[in-house]
Amino acid sequence: MEGIHVEADASAFRDCFSLAWKNPYVLRLAFSAGIGGLLFGYDTGVISGALLYIRDDFKSVDRKTVLQESIVSMAVAGAIIGAAIGGWLNDRVGRRTAILIADFLFFIGAVVMASAPNPALLIVGRVFVGLGVGMASMTAPLYISEASPAKIRGALVSTNGFLITGGQFLSYLINLAFTKAPGTWRWMLGVAGIPALLQFVLMLLLPESPRWLFRKGREEEAKTILRRIYSADEVEAEIQALKESVETEIREIGSSNKISIIELFKTKTVRRGLVAGVGLQVFQQFVGINTVMYYSPTIVQLAGIASNQTALLLSLVTAGLNTLGSIVSIYFIDRTGRKKLLIISLCGVIISLGLLSAVFHETTSHSPLVSPIETSHFTNYTCPDYSSARNSAAWDCMKCLKSSSPDCGFCASKADKLLPGACLISNDTTKDTCHVEHRLWYTRGCPSKYGWLALTGLALYIIFFSPGMGTVPWIVNSEIYPLRYRGVCGGIAATANWISNLIVAQSFLSLTQAIGTSWTFLIFGLISVVALIFVLIYVPETKGLPIEEVEKMLELRALHFKFWEKRPKTLEKSQAL
Repeated sequence: MEGIHVEADASAFRDCFSLAWKNPYVLRLAFSAGIGGLLFGYDTGVISGALLYIRDDFKSVDRKTVLQESIVSMAVAGAIIGAAIGGWLNDRVGRRTAILIADFLFFIGAVVMASAPNPALLIVGRVFVGLGVGMASMTAPLYISEASPAKIRGALVSTNGFLITGGQFLSYLINLAFTKAPGTWRWMLGVAGIPALLQFVLMLLLPESPRWLFRKGREEEAKTILRRIYSADEVEAEIQALKESVETEIREIGSSNKISIIELFKTKTVRRGLVAGVGLQVFQQFVGINTVMYYSPTIVQLAGIASNQTALLLSLVTAGLNTLGSIVSIYFIDRTGRKKLLIISLCGVIISLGLLSAVFHETTSHSPLVSPIETSHFTNYTCPDYSSARNSAAWDCMKCLKSSSPDCGFCASKADKLLPGACLISNDTTKDTCHVEHRLWYTRGCPSKYGWLALTGLALYIIFFSPGMGTVPWIVNSEIYPLRYRGVCGGIAATANWISNLIVAQSFLSLTQAIGTSWTFLIFGLISVVALIFVLIYVPETKGLPIEEVEKMLELRALHFKFWEKRPKTLEKSQAL
């Protein structure tokens, strides 16, 4: 145990806010570490807008898709390495020092990107930023978790998730703010250096995690910090329980420094924790969140919205809903519990993905026809494949957009975008000619009367995903592992998250081209069903438990599907979920 059992209830959210008045020190710890989440969100979101202007400045990037993919994906690749190194670094030098190193990498990366004279150096900067993102993604929630009283731990760790989504929202605002500024993308990418520098200074003024200090034998330092975190009537019991936990662990294992992979999987509690923690991180990505966050403008256009400005504006709404969902998580995480929130979240995600799949099926199967009269109106611009087609009467907008020799676009009817339109060669000249006649130009998706339903599906997806699957995996991974293995296991889980992130981000557009948008969302929906079954079976409820009691819960855990039943106040009286 790591302290007395505290049952989280409806008062947890109120307690979190009352703490700001009673003990602002804890909130200072949480929000200072949470700036890492802000940087995490900003650096993963800003590139979508910056890339448009990078292509304008570097023609080689505009011509070579591989360079565009490298600029986007190298940050994710760096994050995989950063998360893997971060686990080892957390246990070796401490949580606070790991955050300081992440800030240094963030700052160097921002400076390199903002001053990059060529794409190669820009990619180097993205790698540095990725290393910082990966390290911060697993260290910030871990630090907050270990420096938080058990009753409000979930709410405080949720602030990290809120700051991640807030960083993504901020990145969209910054993109809009600098669209007219000289240097455009350099400002967008360079601004990230400011919060990194701020957090570096704040963390220099804060202590190391008290639990890590106890683990390293620096008990007096740990006791001093715990006395600032816990109330006078709780602190002595917390200190004694933590001391006993560390002593027992060292006595049983015989060493407090060497950890092997074999040892991880031989230890039942660690193995069960890894299954739950890593599984949640993988499913968080495989239910498709980053298809929405990275490609929301593209998805909006696939739904039949032609305007780039409208697509970007709706993307801002999506990011705003994601941030709002994180606030909802802060309220419910210690009131409802981790497992219930995950189940509610996944049920909503399944419904939303089903709606999106149905809408895109209708959009693609009922797109406007191509009219030979409308097409002949644009002399010398006719799509070659359409001109040479034996059965051109069967052509519709979707078939026109799938033409690739060369690429073709659909110029909607002037009278009504749902009426038959023209199939033309896709280039800037054709696009301008179409717009001159006050027509809409489509190259990704087709005009559809169901477009608003697709936007509704996207909004519902974010509303359900963000409070549960968006934040809970990070919270569970910050509290489910025994103290000795917490850094390494957290690093393994974060690495799994970033690898899954890379797989999903790099495959989404290819999937939509190969099997269609409808089938792509259906696949994500089926994965969400598997994720729901996984949560019911493998993920325990950790609401209100002091961190070290989670180890005992995993040791005793039996399958129990009645997640809605209130857990007994002591683990000794019942099996854990």
